[in-house]
Amino acid sequence: MARNPRFHPLLVVPVLAALLALPGRAITGASGYGSDAKTDDTNAAWIAEHYTKYEHRIPMRDGVRLMTRVYVPKDDSKPWPILLTRTPYSLKPYGVDNFQSGSGSFAAFARDTFVMVSQDVRGRFGSEGEFDHMRPHRPVKGAKDIDESTDAWDTIDWLVKNVPNNNGRVGMFGISYPGFYTAAGMIDSHPALKAASPQAPITDWFMGDDLHHNGAFFLSQNFGFMYWFDQKSDDPLRDEGKRFVFGNPDGYDFYRRMGPLANSDAVHLKGRSPSWSEFLKHPTYDAYWQARNIRPHLKNVRCAVMTVGGWYDAEDLFGPLETYRWTERLNPGITNLLVMGPWSHGQWSHGEGAALGDVRHHVKTGAEYREKMELPFFRRHLKDDTNSVIAEATMFETGTDRWRRFDAWPPKSTVERTLHLHRGGGLSFEATAADDGAFDEYVSDPDKPVPFTLEVTTDYPRSYPVHDQRFAAARPDVLVYETGPLESDVTFAGPMEVTLNVSTTGTDSDWVVKLVDVYGPDHPEPQPNPAHLEMGGYQQLVRGDVFRGKFRRSFEKPEPFTPGKAETIRFTMPDVLHTFRTGHRIMVQVQSTWFPLVDRNPQTFVNIPTATAADYRKATQRVHLGAKQGTSIAVRVLPAVTP
Repeated sequence: MARNPRFHPLLVVPVLAALLALPGRAITGASGYGSDAKTDDTNAAWIAEHYTKYEHRIPMRDGVRLMTRVYVPKDDSKPWPILLTRTPYSLKPYGVDNFQSGSGSFAAFARDTFVMVSQDVRGRFGSEGEFDHMRPHRPVKGAKDIDESTDAWDTIDWLVKNVPNNNGRVGMFGISYPGFYTAAGMIDSHPALKAASPQAPITDWFMGDDLHHNGAFFLSQNFGFMYWFDQKSDDPLRDEGKRFVFGNPDGYDFYRRMGPLANSDAVHLKGRSPSWSEFLKHPTYDAYWQARNIRPHLKNVRCAVMTVGGWYDAEDLFGPLETYRWTERLNPGITNLLVMGPWSHGQWSHGEGAALGDVRHHVKTGAEYREKMELPFFRRHLKDDTNSVIAEATMFETGTDRWRRFDAWPPKSTVERTLHLHRGGGLSFEATAADDGAFDEYVSDPDKPVPFTLEVTTDYPRSYPVHDQRFAAARPDVLVYETGPLESDVTFAGPMEVTLNVSTTGTDSDWVVKLVDVYGPDHPEPQPNPAHLEMGGYQQLVRGDVFRGKFRRSFEKPEPFTPGKAETIRFTMPDVLHTFRTGHRIMVQVQSTWFPLVDRNPQTFVNIPTATAADYRKATQRVHLGAKQGTSIAVRVLPAVTP
């Protein structure tokens, strides 16, 4: 089938790079947050008026010195707490006379008066030492052994002893990679660390964050970013870095023409991204990835924690949910909070947060978060301001567009129910023996993969997690199951457990499962509506994820499929808090490609990073149905709330 027409080309900011450590430069670009040049100048001037900037090279226990930028309030009427962010994305502009602009979270903190500190992590930009991606934590250390927890400890220790007029209390926060450094920094907490907010933190790059989901490699989300991240400069403190030149604005076409994954380096990168080459050398959940799983190390956390994430964060949705869960499990009794909003990656830190793509939230969620959650959290634990009380779980309920507060996550009041896929495209909470032995099938062709978006980009649209899926539902290689129009609201709250009973004529396959909210036929269009959107029947993606089939029994030791033999695959899709409104339909889509977001599975049992063009073959995929060995999704349903 020919590809559907594209619409609304969108320039997007490269993955992670735009979401710099906060404090940091304003986020700008397609997401619509950030500030214009005039406002930036005003903010930089305001910062210079109210703060004195210092740069220090703080010594670590092994003698390595880390470049650290410190903004000290000129108001010396009383001591002020310290807010620290550690980042691999630079502290530009460098130089004590050059002040950064401020907006969003940074501006809010600056105006409330904190000692604002940012640090280049080891081996990046102005800091000495060797950089290591997601440096593994060392549970047992000698006197000179280091990891990110020790670098945070040594930094905090130096700051409270050397920065003038500080009150001896420190908070840490950061988004994405800096979120990882925040989580690592709260392990074996320094006594002065009183509050930490890991935001969109990376936790495990093989299981669910950034690089892989359930073993499937995320291609377009990382290719250009890793090239940029690895580029060396003669003047790294001033140069902006080199971006990969695609020579083709159409990512679907670029990556399809690239051919096998091995060509990503052999033809395009040519060794210029050591990180990319290193990642492709580890196609299973081996010791390399296991060492970079921070979750079991989140111990001895003695500060208050508020983990933050976005329901529509295409990069690090897995991370905040897992950070909250493991911190709760390993540190009973501490203040451990979770905030989840209707945001893309880092969107909460700048701008109003009133919409994402075509979807309107009808609430200025970003501003509300910064004013009523983020700032009060740090004021409470660093300034003894007890005026605000934040719930254990403050969660934005999509669909109804409202904040809800719970004393636990998932909520204790949920009821477990199971959605069953039925013959003829039906979907319901009832299994039926009439479907036993039935199946649906489609042909998956790696040369004609299902696109994950219709927008023309070599990266990924930040709004794709809410995109209209009608283009996918129309394809013959996508199976579609849906309920009838709902007679009342239905709210899912928590993770979803997928059980696939499938077979393939190949020896490996990917399985993509998408949960979709189908709007009613009379759903109103946004006003104004310059894009001429037709929202009636809109198929909004609520959650989607992928599982690489060869890992169905073990992520360490993959196994081939026996052609034609039915197998069971079980995996967890990340949490939602979403209400399917009365008159809407619940839909599930199943497919085997999601391109170029996810690299193509050859559908033969091979080492994909070294596969050849001949290894990529069509396969007939079957999804088996029925009460005994059918395909289903177990969900948690919240009881209806009566107005």
